[in-house]
Amino acid sequence: MTFDFHTHTFPQKIAAAALEKLSAASHSPAFCDGTAEGLRRSMKEGKIDFSVVLPVATNPEKVVKMNTVSIEENGRDGLLYFGCMHPDFPDFKKELRRLAAEGLRGIKIHPVYQGCDIDDIRFLRILSAAGEEDLAVVMHAGDDIGFPGAVRAAPEQIARARKQLGKMKLILAHMGGWKNWDRVQECLADSDVMLDTSFSLGRIPQKQEPYYSPEEERLLSAEIFCDLVRAFGSERILFGTDSPWTDQKMSVEAFLALPLTQKEKDDVLCNNARRILCFS
Repeated sequence: MTFDFHTHTFPQKIAAAALEKLSAASHSPAFCDGTAEGLRRSMKEGKIDFSVVLPVATNPEKVVKMNTVSIEENGRDGLLYFGCMHPDFPDFKKELRRLAAEGLRGIKIHPVYQGCDIDDIRFLRILSAAGEEDLAVVMHAGDDIGFPGAVRAAPEQIARARKQLGKMKLILAHMGGWKNWDRVQECLADSDVMLDTSFSLGRIPQKQEPYYSPEEERLLSAEIFCDLVRAFGSERILFGTDSPWTDQKMSVEAFLALPLTQKEKDDVLCNNARRILCFS
């Protein structure tokens, strides 16, 4: 069984426009049409059984509506929806209780898109409340390809935030800090955070006319990627693709080609996700 713990979809009526806007900002292509059905087709090609869909609320007014959609769509044909939360949403405790009561297993936050540092009190209180409801939190970590220079969740900031919180499940996207990987192990390996593998291995996918230089295009080499997996332990790594921004089938194949043990691969592709999602 294979889980992709980091995917995104958009409503049918806005998917094309959303992908065009985000692709222009990131100078990289989308690999499916950004809809739920497009993701399911991608999953079939990549032999992925379940995908966790991570919505991002770019303003507090969107939170309740987006969460209601996640509740309604959760579990349909292999798509497992998380909720969302915004740092300026007023009644966050009540909304997190609603998500937990409806059976969602976590939420997504994005410090860069939401204009708030992860160690700001607005996020700290949300993280604390999520822990109280036993909701996992997946958060964008490190730089963001679409917002050059915006630093909202560097490894040092994440470490400061985690030290101020009690028991919780914090999952850092992009191997703990996109383009901040030289500091991830030092700052975070001794904590209890988990990492997902999304958009971290190999090179940035580019359009036909390359925008990034060979140096800018470079992500983690297989050697450094495996070093991070072993520094944190395979029990703390979740496979993710960031679909539609990478090809799920190619991402699975690239991961399977790594010089990791079968147990390490099983942990990352399946075992850890089953634990977080409470699969029997």
